[in-house]
Amino acid sequence: MQIKQITDLIERFAPLAWQESYDNAGLIVGRPDQEVHAALLAVDVTEEVLDEAERTGCDLVITHHPIVFHALKRFNSADAVQRCVERAIRRGIALYACHTNLDSAPGGMSWRLAELLGVGGLTVLQPALLQPAGEEAQVGFGVVGDLAQPVGTVEFMRRMQRKLDVRVVRYSDPATPEVRRVAVCTGAGASLIGEARRAGADLYVTADLKYNDFMTPDKALTVADIGHFESEYCAIQLLFDILSKNLITFAVRKSEDSRNPVNYLV
Repeated sequence: MQIKQITDLIERFAPLAWQESYDNAGLIVGRPDQEVHAALLAVDVTEEVLDEAERTGCDLVITHHPIVFHALKRFNSADAVQRCVERAIRRGIALYACHTNLDSAPGGMSWRLAELLGVGGLTVLQPALLQPAGEEAQVGFGVVGDLAQPVGTVEFMRRMQRKLDVRVVRYSDPATPEVRRVAVCTGAGASLIGEARRAGADLYVTADLKYNDFMTPDKALTVADIGHFESEYCAIQLLFDILSKNLITFAVRKSEDSRNPVNYLV
């Protein structure tokens, strides 16, 4: 099957036009007309993921994060990015990333994470400035919705920790004893704290918060940082669902070697 036939399915769900200007989503290594036989889904392209791709006969690796984010001026194996790109080219493994376009797509990353946490009635937290013509479901970052029943703030975070297999949850002083309305943004979402507050959220779940970000809510809501990788691991299942429902004769595998680069000493 040609790469274009596979990536067209992804881009129908999350068009590349929806990615941010700084991003590098799309086909990074390979040609659209290149024939491939199996795809491996991961969060990042790493040497371990490429080992797995070769071991399992996957000649297309689809990730959430683009391995080439900043311009590469040389290829001399000086770092992991160069080594992975060089290896992919030598071994004929195509690399494709679906990043901020998947973040902003209706039903995309934040939607999937919120659903895993039992948050329903979702609406987009920060709509895109320019909505697609005729698009009923809003494009943008983050979502906000409600739990079926109020849950104790700390108890909800413990449930979230178990559900997502999160080692550590960093959170601000609980603003309320219970949460009902929850905002979610996968990845680095500190810039949406104000949006979560304006949306009336009791709790905002995101990642990559800095020290001062935990003071920003000023006790109007609780912010919880679950870790970047942990918040975006759902990309693998989301991409699997998009492809497996439409590709009957093409093998799609979920990586078993997609690992969090952050380790925790507990």
